[in-house]
Amino acid sequence: MTAEETKINDQSPDRAILVGAYVRGVETVLSLDESLEELEMLAETAGMVVVGHATQNLNSIEPSTYIGSGKVKEIIEIMEELETKIVIFDDELSPRHQRELSKLFGEDVNVLDRSALILDIFALRARTHEGKLQVELAQLQHQSTRLIRGWTHLERQQGGIGSRGAGESQLETDRRLVAARMTLIHKRLAKVRSQREQGRRARNRSAIPTIALVGYTNAGKSTLFNALTNAKVYAADQLFATLDPTLRRLNVMDVGEVVLADTVGFIRHLPHKL
Repeated sequence: MTAEETKINDQSPDRAILVGAYVRGVETVLSLDESLEELEMLAETAGMVVVGHATQNLNSIEPSTYIGSGKVKEIIEIMEELETKIVIFDDELSPRHQRELSKLFGEDVNVLDRSALILDIFALRARTHEGKLQVELAQLQHQSTRLIRGWTHLERQQGGIGSRGAGESQLETDRRLVAARMTLIHKRLAKVRSQREQGRRARNRSAIPTIALVGYTNAGKSTLFNALTNAKVYAADQLFATLDPTLRRLNVMDVGEVVLADTVGFIRHLPHKL
């Protein structure tokens, strides 16, 4: 394990430890170091300061804690030494991993995985109504299987005649509220998509070609889009600076008028459901 302290910006108090594992026999596009470097860029994009890395070689992922219990204890010691309360895993943690790790690290430690971190960035960057709804829905879907505190000691008091029983635990209440909110967002998204479909049909009737700029996040798509269309789309040397697609009309020599679309960038290790 390496845990090199860095200079902490007073304006960025959220310090994080990154955790990655190399699983023998599993082929990956990036090396572990490259993947952690990318994760650090994501953490910085979310406004955090990375103060240390922890890595482990595994024959297989631990069913309960993802990494070995000994490594968990080491990370806890390092977090106490560096005074940080955020640990980010460079993979998607299963609901069981999330529950067990949260118990071991303690309630005051925020245990995140790569997916949760990316969703946090999406929430910061979403600008359109549809984008905000999509991000909230993805966050709720990610969290719905990871509600870990039942707070059974806070069960509702039994009521009068006709309502005897143990009552509803806080965990059950949370699940019900999350499900209700997801249903509402699905309905709102359906309405927004219906409106978008009308615009799409209008473009199809006019036979205007559509060209999309696609590629890895922070590859320069928005900069190219602005140069071609004289638009003023936000462009910066950041991961996911652009989250909401933007459309502009453009005249192309020997082709005529087209619709150019700036799109959300790709990133490795992003679960398809996101």
